[in-house]
Amino acid sequence: MSVPKFTTLGCRLNAYETEAMKELSQQAGLENAVVVNTCAVTAEAVRKARQEIRKLRRENPEAPIIVTGCAAQTEPETFAAMDEVTRVIGNTEKMQAQTWNEIAKGPDFIGTTEKVQVDDIMSVTETAGHLIDGFGTRSRAYVQVQNGCDHRCTFCIIPYGRGNSRSVPAGVVIDQIKRLVDKGYNEVVLTGVDLTSWGADLPAQPRLGDLVIRILKLVPDLPRLRISSIDSIEADENLMQAIATEPRLMPHLHLSLQHGDDLILKRMARRHLRGDAIAFCEEARRLRPEMTFGADIIAGFPTETDAHF
Repeated sequence: MSVPKFTTLGCRLNAYETEAMKELSQQAGLENAVVVNTCAVTAEAVRKARQEIRKLRRENPEAPIIVTGCAAQTEPETFAAMDEVTRVIGNTEKMQAQTWNEIAKGPDFIGTTEKVQVDDIMSVTETAGHLIDGFGTRSRAYVQVQNGCDHRCTFCIIPYGRGNSRSVPAGVVIDQIKRLVDKGYNEVVLTGVDLTSWGADLPAQPRLGDLVIRILKLVPDLPRLRISSIDSIEADENLMQAIATEPRLMPHLHLSLQHGDDLILKRMARRHLRGDAIAFCEEARRLRPEMTFGADIIAGFPTETDAHF
């Protein structure tokens, strides 16, 4: 028997959750299984997931294959119909110890239970802060602080795979970061689906800037803190203050920009216009002259002309 083999497709949040699943499966005593953590951000991502599953079956002819992640959440029937797949579990179920305890009972048990275990993700109101020992490089680790999204951009399927926005309480986030620093990590990256919505569902409705300032204050031994993709229109006053005054907050922002034309942005149901994005970048660089930017951009959106592009 061997430990489960995990394959992760998609985003850093998926990669974080794979690490949590590894620990849950090990605690359950699961052996000799293949777990595929899928992505659904595009139709191509779903196609690649199916392709990967077929490849893994050829490489592991006897092992049960468990499929989870966003594609499993949004298209469970697609994967349940594949002969290669033993079990399909949703994004909520994959983070629950009970799920792995049941799977670890063995192939006889798996064969007597429902092949698909995917509940309504929109009914989930909390997200657990799973303590892991970090992943990525030996110096950088990722910490999930938020999951899901309350917005419904016209191009995006992610809310249907992740559910509505849920925040990990600040105390849990800080405990996770302290644990990582104690293990020698020099940089922590805060991750989530809609990071700037952090705190809206918590008591007193704190903002992302409040969390950043609290982390830097309560974990003084953390050399570097980085925030991943943000929605610039939701950047709060304390986040801007931290950008200006906290040297341990890295001077790099990745923006969920999507387009640079106002008409296309409106058709995408984005909440910012071109001028808003430019003004934000100018202000961030005024506060922190060394600030650099990355961005997500979508090309070929329906009705987009060459001029829009």
